[in-house]
Amino acid sequence: MNNALFQPIQLGKLSLNNRIVMPPMTRSRSTQPGNVPNEMMAEYYAQRASAGLIVTEGTQISVMGQGYAWTPGIYSAEQIAGWQKVTEAVHAQNGTIFAQLWHVGRVSHPDNIGGQQPISSSALKAENVKVFVDNGNEPGFVDVVVAREMTKADIQHVIGEYRQAALNAIEAGFDGIELHAANGYLINQFIDSEANNRTDEYGGSIENRLRFLGEVVAAMTQAIGADRVGVRLAPFTSLNGTVDATPIDTYIAAAVLLNSLNVVYIHVAEVDWDDAPETPTVFKDTVRDVYKGVLIYAGRYNGENGSQAIDAGVADMIGFGRPFVSNPDLVNRIKHNYPLASHNPETLFGGGERGYTDYPEYSPS
Repeated sequence: MNNALFQPIQLGKLSLNNRIVMPPMTRSRSTQPGNVPNEMMAEYYAQRASAGLIVTEGTQISVMGQGYAWTPGIYSAEQIAGWQKVTEAVHAQNGTIFAQLWHVGRVSHPDNIGGQQPISSSALKAENVKVFVDNGNEPGFVDVVVAREMTKADIQHVIGEYRQAALNAIEAGFDGIELHAANGYLINQFIDSEANNRTDEYGGSIENRLRFLGEVVAAMTQAIGADRVGVRLAPFTSLNGTVDATPIDTYIAAAVLLNSLNVVYIHVAEVDWDDAPETPTVFKDTVRDVYKGVLIYAGRYNGENGSQAIDAGVADMIGFGRPFVSNPDLVNRIKHNYPLASHNPETLFGGGERGYTDYPEYSPS
């Protein structure tokens, strides 16, 4: 087997069996009330523990950090205990699992955050963005609202919430955490120029717009160690209304910053719709030059082009998103070139075992 995806790799102090990553995917199946992880989630992740690294679905760090109904949190004692079931189940299968820590910022609605107004870098609304709410009547999608611009005190408070969430993740048994700084959520709302119109030290120049990212990462690495902190970025997406005027310059500067903070990996989410443009080669090459940790790319990858990206030195690990939904044994399927099952889009968010834990492993006839 010459496939580079099956070479072992060192991630900080962790020795991983392969270079296949199960990236974060929202599934909205936490127990209500309280957004508590449960036994069903433990089974789901354990089924997929053959991945070299699992990164959980986005997990809100606070009540205000929640964007969608039924997503799990990591700020209450009950949530920490729920996640402990998940980490124990994954570790029992010799898997490695990081928690993705999430604050959605303006991508929310008062119905999901106790009636409060969402917060963001700036008092801007994410245009044409909807979130899923369960307001007790009829669950469904609603438009987001205009956010409140965060004060300096708000910024320090949220940095503290990220730090505590990192500590909570280690208490819950996670091997590390991934900071969600992508896809239009709070940290991305500071980074991208068109979502940030601040005039203080957190807005304007690239250095200023990266300040919040740097301060959050510094707080978390001080709390749990840089070898247990990864960061996800999405340089070229416009998800949830965040757009940057100079994404190559901005995100290369982000990679330089994260290198100086010694994070264990950078996880780049590439645009993955069918006719999306390729991530510029100059970007990938420069990030490789300036960042010395493990580089993960996730997007339109399969076993063949994922292996090629590693062989080319562009990536160290590859994330496979949707294929992991319907192929709990994806690692084995890639290894033996078995066909992949397709997922049922109607069961992605919310519900029970159907379309979640009931996808079978492949059986050669």
